Amino acid sequence: MRKTFLILSYIFTALSIVFTALPFDTLAFIPIGLATICLVITFIKSDVNLRVWPKRLFIITYLCTAVVVVKTAFFKDEVAVDQQFEQQKIETKQEAKQELEELEGLE
Repeated sequence: MRKTFLILSYIFTALSIVFTALPFDTLAFIPIGLATICLVITFIKSDVNLRVWPKRLFIITYLCTAVVVVKTAFFKDEVAVDQQFEQQKIETKQEAKQELEELEGLE
């Protein structure tokens, strides 16, 4: 039972690291929560001498939690309108209209 939850803890901790690195915002809390639940069960089922890896994985999940909280609290994702691109689009449309008018005039 302990080994099963320890393996699940490894998997969910790895997923927590991946989700923390990617821009998923609060979606990263799902694997972090699952890793924490599995780690608590593993910690309870382990003898005192065998609690080294669960402790290390706890530290990693806490760090992932802290990073996700800081990312969601301080870094806001905003979409900005690119004025230069919009101007290029308008100019391209005008050039295309002029080319079509020239082609119609040749016929």
